[in-house]
Amino acid sequence: MKPLDPLLHSQLRLAVMSVLMNLDEADFVYIKQQTQSTAGNLSVQLDKLAEAGYITIEKGFAGKKPRTTCRITQLGKDAFAAYVDALRPYLGL
Repeated sequence: MKPLDPLLHSQLRLAVMSVLMNLDEADFVYIKQQTQSTAGNLSVQLDKLAEAGYITIEKGFAGKKPRTTCRITQLGKDAFAAYVDALRPYLGL
């Protein structure tokens, strides 16, 4: 069996990647709601994914409110697909 990517094996990072796989982009608030995480923990995990090149993070403003937008990169899509493929034998699929 292939080893599982330890970066994606984290529950919250895997949840973030799962959300982003189906969207062009998502803002911090949406990801936080979808993953039911705390702002602090989500921020740390997003930074780890960005450092690995799996996502990009863009900080800006929507009017006067700060807005953080995340997008999955091609490297992230490839890593997610490889993770899912590596997981199949563990599940007997």
